[in-house]
Amino acid sequence: MRVLVTGAGGYIGSVLVPILIEKGYSVLALDRFFFGKDKLPSSNGSLNVLEADIRFFEKEILKDVDAVIDLAALSNDPAGELDPVKTWSINYLGRFRVATFTKLMGVKRYILPSSCSVYGFQDEVVDETSDTNPLTTYAKANLKAEKDIINLADDRFTVVILRQATVYGLSPRMRFDLAINGMVKGFFKNGKIPILRDGTQWRPFVHVRDTSSAMIKVLEAPKDKVNREIFNVGSDEQNYQIFDLAKRVAEAIGIPFEYEWYGLPDHRSYRVSFKKIKEKLGFEPQYNAEKGAVEIWEALKSGKVDPDDPRTITVEWYKHLLKEGVMI
Repeated sequence: MRVLVTGAGGYIGSVLVPILIEKGYSVLALDRFFFGKDKLPSSNGSLNVLEADIRFFEKEILKDVDAVIDLAALSNDPAGELDPVKTWSINYLGRFRVATFTKLMGVKRYILPSSCSVYGFQDEVVDETSDTNPLTTYAKANLKAEKDIINLADDRFTVVILRQATVYGLSPRMRFDLAINGMVKGFFKNGKIPILRDGTQWRPFVHVRDTSSAMIKVLEAPKDKVNREIFNVGSDEQNYQIFDLAKRVAEAIGIPFEYEWYGLPDHRSYRVSFKKIKEKLGFEPQYNAEKGAVEIWEALKSGKVDPDDPRTITVEWYKHLLKEGVMI
């Protein structure tokens, strides 16, 4: 099977692509590679790399593709607010274009990795049937893409939406603007864990390798189990309040719990049920926050990961690119 992965050079894509290849898939990896072209294996018989923009590529690249995993997006709230019009053009219009071309070219399956951020602020535990409440451009564009793309599904074109929890863990395209990753880096650099105010907000989490595994489960599942379905991706056990999460991270890496506050109060707070993906697809994460924190800590101590690499803070790197005249 040949799979097109957009956003293949990103935080999740650079983990997912090698796993797909290990499992015997042929991969067409599409990205603009703002964070470097060294995050993926070299092109070979199982991997073809294409530098392209989802807003402008020619639909003929989808010839002989069997499935699409559409990761291309401005990937968090701060990056999304840097230029809301641009965010909308990529995260909604660009992905809707990919999905439309995918169907037009006779590709059988399209997977849209979205985000649990579409739930926004919620008092109760939410599931896939709950009302959504997107609070940011990033979340609103995700939800609009979900709604319009799932309507493209029919008996010959399978569409699946994956609402991912907040992702963490090691990746070739490392990010330290994600909660757990940033906590570990903060202590490594400054001796204190940074906590986004006021720490009472709830957030679900999933390891980058686990969300990659969920995508492959959906890729391989029978059509009647996944077509037109939305799945939250994570586990009930990894719903954490941020302050409690910071204490878990400190304990896992064996450091005194020293912390510092940053930012304005975060109004996004949601606990999510992951019962559906567990019961319907048998999805069971293999990582938890503690295990993920330890692997990042060890990578920092060994020098495998550079905490000062400016590319690890997405919005700051985009600001740098814009100053250099790069069109995003």
